[in-house]
Amino acid sequence: MSIGASPPRLDAADKATGRAQYVDDIQLPGMLHAALLTSPHAHARILDYRLDAARAIPGVKAIVVGPDLKTGRAGGMIKDESMIARDKVRYVGEPVAAVAAVDPATAARAAAAIEIDYEPLPAVLTIDESLAEGAPLLHEHFASYIQTVQGGGHDNVFFQSSMVEGDVDKAFAQCDEIVENTWETQAQHHVYLETNGCVATADASGRITLHATCQSVHHIQQRVAEELGEPMARIRVIATRVGGGFGGKHASNIHSIAAWLARAARRPVKLVLSRMQDFEVQRSRHPARIWMRTGATRDGTILARDVRITTDGGAYADESPSVLTFALMMSRGPYRIANVRAHGQTVYTNKLRAGSFRGFGNPQASFAGESQIDEIAARLDINPLELRLKNAMRPDDTAFGGHPVASCVLVECLERVRDAQRVAPSLAPRAGRKRGVGFAAVSHISGLMGTSANVQLRTDGSIALSTGCVDLGQGSDTTMVQICADALAVPIEKVSYSPQDSDSSPYNWKTAGSRSTYMTGRAVAVATVQVREKMLEHAGEMMECALADLELRPGGAIGLKGVPKSVTFKEVALRSLFQSGGPIAVSHGFVFDGPPFDPKRAVLHQLAFPNLGVYTYGAHCVEVDVDELTGAVEVRRAWCAHDVGRAINPLSCEGQIQGGFVQGMGYALTEVMQWDAQGWLTTVTLADYKVPGVLDSPVEIYPIVLEDPDPSHPVGAKGVGEPSLVGVAPAIANAICNATGARVRILPMKPERVLDALEKRT
Repeated sequence: MSIGASPPRLDAADKATGRAQYVDDIQLPGMLHAALLTSPHAHARILDYRLDAARAIPGVKAIVVGPDLKTGRAGGMIKDESMIARDKVRYVGEPVAAVAAVDPATAARAAAAIEIDYEPLPAVLTIDESLAEGAPLLHEHFASYIQTVQGGGHDNVFFQSSMVEGDVDKAFAQCDEIVENTWETQAQHHVYLETNGCVATADASGRITLHATCQSVHHIQQRVAEELGEPMARIRVIATRVGGGFGGKHASNIHSIAAWLARAARRPVKLVLSRMQDFEVQRSRHPARIWMRTGATRDGTILARDVRITTDGGAYADESPSVLTFALMMSRGPYRIANVRAHGQTVYTNKLRAGSFRGFGNPQASFAGESQIDEIAARLDINPLELRLKNAMRPDDTAFGGHPVASCVLVECLERVRDAQRVAPSLAPRAGRKRGVGFAAVSHISGLMGTSANVQLRTDGSIALSTGCVDLGQGSDTTMVQICADALAVPIEKVSYSPQDSDSSPYNWKTAGSRSTYMTGRAVAVATVQVREKMLEHAGEMMECALADLELRPGGAIGLKGVPKSVTFKEVALRSLFQSGGPIAVSHGFVFDGPPFDPKRAVLHQLAFPNLGVYTYGAHCVEVDVDELTGAVEVRRAWCAHDVGRAINPLSCEGQIQGGFVQGMGYALTEVMQWDAQGWLTTVTLADYKVPGVLDSPVEIYPIVLEDPDPSHPVGAKGVGEPSLVGVAPAIANAICNATGARVRILPMKPERVLDALEKRT
């Protein structure tokens, strides 16, 4: 059996020995290097360009500026941006020109030689400034933009959405205790090990081929075609090995810039961002402000919750509508709260665009929601873990929006982390510090959008598997092969897995949303089972027996039950190819087909998703030490229980849980992108932007993998990539309060914020 084993990852040896090819490793004959010129203004009108000095530099082969672009605006759900700024710049760091030259130094020198005249405009850098009466408009022509979702469009608000279940006001009138507060979360950078980059080539006909570090070859193919004004058939995208993504590599204007330059110069062009450029040019997690009000009866039954979320989308919409929608969906928390009202809006500001990031709006909503659970528990004098257990969702409950939940082990997750912490050997707090224990419950989803897989029996009886699912380092390549191999009872060495190439790989939306194992894994499982059925039909004819009398035998054979007689996969393949039936190959694709939102249960207004689902649940327990003199917080131990449906690769599941916890710890305690009063990002290196290192992370992070198979997946699998991050910040905040009585409501919880909360505690 391949499922349930933890073999070495398919790419492990190449990565360990340095053979793995990342985008910056690519070297092509005659390759040029690209450099960007970016805006020095947060908000300004572009008046004029002077390019002669740059063009005169020996070795410069192509330059692109806004007036060179002949296509309309592009983007995700709102077409509001261009690959190079046109007419106006909207954040410091926005690309205004790009140069291709014979080497990186020449390209950089030429970019610096470009002169652009600007008319500076007033900028808005915060949510409050964006919403202020008479605030400068970032997108004066918003009404003319193509939009695939409706909502917003007044002043700087570009998307609004809401969800309501029950009678919220009536329920609050029946509550014995009501708590309300406001939380704020920060911009966080993805800090993937490998920055964004690509290599573009153009053939004699002008057809573009891009090698890119990305999360979807099909997504980038579509975006580049849109920005260059070409049919998708004229754009080919090949994924290289990816050094981490976390949502930050789903699409980037640099792909279109490199492609434009390559076509203009008729030579390959490499564009790889420096770490500083990646901070300034790409995207961040959405800063957010969450107002929340929750009410309960004296016995701890939570009756009502009211939520208002405002997210800062930065200069361009990107995936902000989807992130806001999902934040609203998660704002109820994984609880049986019958009466919930959630309203949200997203605003433009003159900062780097905010986009998808591990958790996708859930970390912001859960920081507020799970913190408030502890606050209402304190008001009611109920243990916060017991309050969670009392109100926790159970199987066959419905999620916010009306989705039925067939599989739910939240109660077991909470009990497992509680019991594990209770029986753990005592760990004394460090001298002069106070110990606190905090909990958080988590819900997330695994199913959305579309995907597909191809499975083919080769001539020698081995299997060819192809999907569009790009492995970002989480091990999805290995997982897909394990699912395929298990269904055919062959070792994984007999299954080849093709690199992602938009010319040949079947469609996949992207590697995001904790969806790969459920969505693409499901496509792989269904396609493989159909291949198996075709093989059994051939074997039945070859051995002149009924299908019911056949069985798969380990290693690649089909046998007659109860007797040694069998035929090999190779024999079946040769028969299909040269005697009867034709090649045995199956392609299976689908769009998420779970139960839809229920309009009879919930009033839904302008949601960005047509449907999503396959809910998964988890719980975190952390122990922290707090220094009340300095405000320093140290996470000492953590227990993280997560339902993965079925653990295809248990070691990978544990790695995802531990990695997510550490990234969530950075979100909770240290990581923040900061801008000065002129809109310049001041945290542009890893010396300024603090990511948890080995010495900052607890040695003891205990992953607890639970398996509650989802009935809609052939092998029961769910996703775990994002949930492991979601509950970390509120669990740490609750532990700080448990230790000191101080409640911190702004992320990150740096020492100065903890000290401020200590001074304000009552």
